[in-house]
Amino acid sequence: MNLLKAGGTIGGLTLVSRILGFAREMVFARVMGASAAAEVFIWAFQLPNLLRRLLGEGAFSQGFVPLFARRIGKDGNLDDAKQFAEEVQAVFLPVLILITAIFVIAMPAVVVAVASDRWTNDPDKFAFTVFLTRVTFPYLIFISMVSLFSGILNSLSRFVAAAFAPALLNVALLGALLLVPEGGRATAVAMSWAVLVGGVLQLGLCIAATRRAGLRLKLLPPKMTPRVKELLILILPATIGAGGYYISQLFYAYFATRLPEGSFVYLSQADRLNQLPLALVGSAIGTAILPAISRHLGSGEERQAATIQGRATELAMLLTIPATIALIVAAGPIMTVLFKGGRFTAEDAATSALVLSILATGLPAYVIIKVLAPGFYARKDMKTPVVITLVTLALGVIANFIWIDDVGIAILPLTTSLAAWANALALYFLLAKRGHFRVEGWLAARLAKQLIAAIAMGATIWLVGGLLQSYFAGSVGQRLIGTVALIGAGSAVYFVLAWITGGMDREDLLVLLRRKKVEG
Repeated sequence: MNLLKAGGTIGGLTLVSRILGFAREMVFARVMGASAAAEVFIWAFQLPNLLRRLLGEGAFSQGFVPLFARRIGKDGNLDDAKQFAEEVQAVFLPVLILITAIFVIAMPAVVVAVASDRWTNDPDKFAFTVFLTRVTFPYLIFISMVSLFSGILNSLSRFVAAAFAPALLNVALLGALLLVPEGGRATAVAMSWAVLVGGVLQLGLCIAATRRAGLRLKLLPPKMTPRVKELLILILPATIGAGGYYISQLFYAYFATRLPEGSFVYLSQADRLNQLPLALVGSAIGTAILPAISRHLGSGEERQAATIQGRATELAMLLTIPATIALIVAAGPIMTVLFKGGRFTAEDAATSALVLSILATGLPAYVIIKVLAPGFYARKDMKTPVVITLVTLALGVIANFIWIDDVGIAILPLTTSLAAWANALALYFLLAKRGHFRVEGWLAARLAKQLIAAIAMGATIWLVGGLLQSYFAGSVGQRLIGTVALIGAGSAVYFVLAWITGGMDREDLLVLLRRKKVEG
């Protein structure tokens, strides 16, 4: 498998989407500020997203890809795989429509169950929340189907459309902000309808790409075939278990509604920054290695499967470790240059920076989870990763209940980070105990060198940030110059030290520059 090329393709196209996402967030902050309308939109968009991750990603996606990949003939024949995908689609789509209908009808009760009294005791805010969430919720159907078609495309090593699709949602939302720039409720309504438009565009792109790959799926009547039962038997326990994670996220939303106005906005902005390296590195590499690990295990090649995970860990940490240090040290300047302006004040930026600096401490753990979990999924063990997630996040929810009133907004990113580290460590120790994957000496040494280089980078960013402090209190142009200087100085120190000490694989870097193929 060309791991570097596949991961680079997914990461590069994801970067396009993330850049558009940042453009959207920058405009959103200046137009909406940390207002009540901004909070309600974020809440209304988050609810279908949580269910999408449960139904369209998570256990379903990770269970579908190995089963689909194993049905692709050695000669590239897709007939059996196509039939399997049609059978799954025939059951998946009606279930999505039914769930959506139930939630739309029962939305007032859903809002009462998930939001705190600060929201539900305000009749006007409550009604507006119900309305916006009813508008955004059908997005669940489109984006969950995108996950099905993305799984097909990734199994065929056609990563472009699936990786680029999220950019279309950002285009739609950015368009709504630019067309209705007055802020307040009118802009929130426009963005809610844009969510649906983005979902339609994403699904259309993935369906077109699947057809170009030679698969034109027909709509069949729902039927519980033996192969669909096999998939359900594989994913249903994990999906039920994963429900604990999404229940914990609903608690997260509940806790955010207990905090002062604007907290939802601060949490959302910090999460977007934190998700950038996670999507570019962790998700990209995790998506790229799952089919390869499945194929090696199907051939009884345990050693090759472990080698892929080792190389994936090395590549992932090469970028994740410095990203973590940079986000912690430079959270203030980053939030200031990205979001300060218009209705978003310096105090708002400072609060967002505090949340980001805490949340980023868990970034390596999030990425490690993405790299280690395929080792379970490829072996049809969907339950173990989800049970671990359920336990660790339940502990986080309990901690939030105990300390949120005393600690305030900082407790939410702190418990999230600690839960991620507990999750990652548990996954690793179980894989090691079962003899599936261990951090070998060469990998441990390389990770240590990467950490040393990243610490030196962090010190450089701190020193340069102190010298350029006046720039970050100046105009947008001055803040931008200061941020570029921070990133440039830090990156130069990190990559030079990583190269000199052997923290990066020089051959891999040369391969990337020459665009040669590396087999994993």
